[in-house]
Amino acid sequence: MDWDQLLSTLKQLWQGFGFTFGIFAFTILFSIPLGLLVARGRMAKNIVVSSLVRFYISIMRGTPLMLQLLLVYFGPYYLFGVSTGSIQWGPFNYRFIATVIGFSLNYAAYFAEIFRGGIQSMPIGQYQAAQVLGFSRMQTYFKIILPQVVKRVLPSVTNEVITLVKDTSLAQVLAVTEMFTVAKNLASSQVSVMPFIAAGAFYYIANAIVEIAMNRIERSMNYYS
Repeated sequence: MDWDQLLSTLKQLWQGFGFTFGIFAFTILFSIPLGLLVARGRMAKNIVVSSLVRFYISIMRGTPLMLQLLLVYFGPYYLFGVSTGSIQWGPFNYRFIATVIGFSLNYAAYFAEIFRGGIQSMPIGQYQAAQVLGFSRMQTYFKIILPQVVKRVLPSVTNEVITLVKDTSLAQVLAVTEMFTVAKNLASSQVSVMPFIAAGAFYYIANAIVEIAMNRIERSMNYYS
C-alpha cells in the first residue's frame, strides 16, 4: 500500500468514525439516565412494575444486540405497517436513529443492574441520617445516595463504556456506514487487510482515550485519599 492509498484509507475511516462516535455519544446520553430510571423500577415495591422491569432487563441481556437492532428497525413496518424510509431527524435517517434506540435500550439494561447494585450496597444508616437531618426522599437520593453510588459503580460503568465503543461495529447490520463498515468495504476493494488493521488502531485509540478520561473522573471522586 502506497502513502496516497494509506492517507485515503485513513481519511475514509475517519469519516466513518464520525458515525461511530455519534452512535457512542447518543447511546451514552440516553442509556445512562434510562438505566437509572430502570434501576429504580427494578427496586420498586409495586410487584407489577418490578416484574415488568425485570422482564425487560432479562430480554435485553438474554438476546443478541444484533437481533434487537433488527427488531427496532423492521418492527414498525412489520408490526404496524409504518414506513420508516422517510423518517429523518436532522442529518440522521431512521437507520441511524434505530441504531441509537437499539443500543440505548440494550445498554440501559446493563447500566440499570450496575446502578441497582450500587444503590442497594448503600448502608441503611445513610438514609436514616438524612431523615434525621430533615432531607426529603428526593434530596436524600440526589444529594447523598446518588453521588456515592456513582463513585462505587464507576469502574463497572467504565467497562461497559469501553465495550460500547467496540459494539458500535454491530451497526453494520442496519447498513449504517460506521467505521467498521467502511473498513470492510475498503479491505474488499483494495484486497488488503490494512484497512482492518487501521480500523483496529482507531478503536484502540478511542478506548484508550475513554479509559484515561474515566480513570481521571474516578481519581477526582476518590476524595478520601
